[in-house]
Amino acid sequence: MTERLRERLLVKPGARPQLASIDPRETFGRERASAEGDLQALRTRLEELQDRLWAGDGGALLVVLQGIDTSGKDGTLRHVMTAFNPQGCTVTLFGVPTPQELAHDYLWRVHQHTPARGTVSVFDRSHYEDVLVVRVHELVPKEVWSRRYDQINRFEEHLAANGTTIVKFFLHISREEQRERLQARIDTPEKRWKFRLGDLDERKRWDEYMAAYEEVLDRCSTEGAPWYIIPADRKWFRNLAVAEILVATLDEMGLSYPPAGEGIVGLVVE
Repeated sequence: MTERLRERLLVKPGARPQLASIDPRETFGRERASAEGDLQALRTRLEELQDRLWAGDGGALLVVLQGIDTSGKDGTLRHVMTAFNPQGCTVTLFGVPTPQELAHDYLWRVHQHTPARGTVSVFDRSHYEDVLVVRVHELVPKEVWSRRYDQINRFEEHLAANGTTIVKFFLHISREEQRERLQARIDTPEKRWKFRLGDLDERKRWDEYMAAYEEVLDRCSTEGAPWYIIPADRKWFRNLAVAEILVATLDEMGLSYPPAGEGIVGLVVE
């Protein structure tokens, strides 16, 4: 089941997806009644696999989470990524660049947060903001941002060639689902802190963002750094799909514990 779901959600290199034709409520036959138990089993497996990664020095894992406002990046972090031991996992939120970051090339702030060997790094937003929000808001000329797709591919190719496994998730929600989630933030006192009036201005640019995401998914899903489109209107399925793909990705890394040091096996502690 994991492999079939993984294959269905994979964006194959060069196959430009049409987001309007992909149902954000799709569950591929999975059922909510069994989802929590399945997710718990997957979190247990993720914990085991990360322990092997942390114990050895055979690689690193970079997880990229992208999606339009309210798509569920925070929820995915809470419900899936908490399986990882924080000693070997970092989460980085890429917001508006600081003056120091703007004084460097756009990948400078990203590279310093990529995972060290044996660790997991999760990006909440990422270097892709520089071909998404930068494009939609025309923060730099088209001749500048249009060159960045190839630059990003080369950057990720460099990471992969040096031992970093990369997996990228686009959390795909519908415009109606976003409306409901924004309204819930307004109506729920405990959630109002998440809402900004600027969110409504961003919502007006929905079509522009979808076009920008389609080009990202088309041009930057590669064998070494694949994109997966996660139907995310149903939060339980979003969590299940991300967890399954992470388990499959870590399994493929062939992780194992390092051998015991000489003289340890059979040693009796007095």
